[in-house]
Amino acid sequence: MSTMTTSLTEDQRSLIETTLDFAQDHLSPHGLRWDQDKPFPLDVLRKAAGLGLGGVYVREDAGGSGLTRADGVLVFESLASGCPSIAGYLSIHNMVAWMIDTYGDEAQRARWLPRLCAMDSLGSYCLTEPGAGSDAAALRTRAVRDGGHYILSGVRQFISGAGAAEVYIVMARTGADGPRGISAFVIERDDPGLSFGPNEKKMGWNAQPTRQVVLDEVRVPADRLLGGEGDGFRIAMSGLNGGRLGIAACSLGGARSALDRSLTYLAGREAFGYRLLDAQALQFRLADMATELAARALVQQAAQALDRGDPQSPQLCVGLWSYRVNRP
Repeated sequence: MSTMTTSLTEDQRSLIETTLDFAQDHLSPHGLRWDQDKPFPLDVLRKAAGLGLGGVYVREDAGGSGLTRADGVLVFESLASGCPSIAGYLSIHNMVAWMIDTYGDEAQRARWLPRLCAMDSLGSYCLTEPGAGSDAAALRTRAVRDGGHYILSGVRQFISGAGAAEVYIVMARTGADGPRGISAFVIERDDPGLSFGPNEKKMGWNAQPTRQVVLDEVRVPADRLLGGEGDGFRIAMSGLNGGRLGIAACSLGGARSALDRSLTYLAGREAFGYRLLDAQALQFRLADMATELAARALVQQAAQALDRGDPQSPQLCVGLWSYRVNRP
């Protein structure tokens, strides 16, 4: 798989080479079977963690790799060349780890990050509700303070990794309607009252489980609050900025792999006395596919903006999401 090399550092080129090798050795040979049989290859995820891919953006003192967003999009594009589903889950897991690293206190970082970085524990991001999508300001899940605890009740929909993950970041309403009433909590799989719906039936994306997360009066200590009360909307949106980058990079990796496979197939197949690769109509289609990959520049631009704290970076990340979902 080829990828953009202009203006990359030697470290970034090495990062691409390492993750491409991992994708070729551990993802590509199994992607079709995983999509058909729907396993969740935890052993492969932990092998990825051995390369530092369980805490891509997490600071090194907690066991992370301390990479930038510009580095991260290279990682996830390369991994997606082997299996977009596993690469996509890894990007979500890393979003969870980054949120705890960024907004957690030292006790929270010490409690969850080493296991997340090693992928001994997996993470899930719980924002989408059956009636609210990813509109955090409209969510209905509630967290009620009860002395030194919070009691959470509500349902999360389409949660990647649900059931298999041990650590869940859940947004819940602790105050009035609107974004200022939202808080973020870390919930653990064994907390009483937490349960999961059946694995969703999906067209693709089957190498990771996707389930409802059901909170039925889940009682957790107040030290599970991430950030302060009322900070949840800000935390959710900052997490989504990076999450959109990761999924956009995975989409690029899958598209790049599809183009490479198409070129190989057409070069080796003949019809009516000539290679299919020499058919002008098919060349036009290949050119269109290659043109779509110019979106890589948009992904890099948004990642670099997020790294330098550019106030326009949220708009750039949202723009990537719109670009991805509106492609014909």
